[in-house]
Amino acid sequence: KPLAPSRPLADEPAVQSPLGGDQGQSFKRGLLIHKLLELLPDLPEQARRKAAERFLAQPIHALDPDQQIEIANETLGIFDNPAFAPVFAPGSRAEVPLVGIVGGDVVSAQIDRLVVRDDEVMIVDYKTNRPPPDSPEKVSPTYLRQMAIYRALLQVIYPGRTMRAAILWTDSAGLMALPEMLLDAHAP
Repeated sequence: KPLAPSRPLADEPAVQSPLGGDQGQSFKRGLLIHKLLELLPDLPEQARRKAAERFLAQPIHALDPDQQIEIANETLGIFDNPAFAPVFAPGSRAEVPLVGIVGGDVVSAQIDRLVVRDDEVMIVDYKTNRPPPDSPEKVSPTYLRQMAIYRALLQVIYPGRTMRAAILWTDSAGLMALPEMLLDAHAP
């Protein structure tokens, strides 16, 4: 059975339960934002709002108009933030499958966003259903391990390139770079 880097090593309580006090709305909101972050970057900038509105208005999502506007605005705000420009630049890719061997384990994973340049590789994972910690040192060990595994696999594929890893926290629209030394401490 392949190792899935995003699966916790041990039981880890969710910060926000999908069945929490808001009847799962924040969990659903996170999933919808995640999907929009996957789909919208490939569209021309001027077409993104209409596409987001059409997607969120689908009856299956059961969102009222205010919820649709809020989710669309939050997602589109991420694209408008200059700090995220490299993450969604032309040539970046969404939901990139990754398979390989790390530390003797077969790994099967999917990277939320991957940016490959001549001299560097940027690995970005979205965290949409939990508030962000206030520093990289407070990021869940599960997430750090996940990103360390992604980095290890990509170092084999892209030797000699600088590897940068970050988490995009949609609750705060923040991109948190993960220091190399922190990833080294959680490497397989």
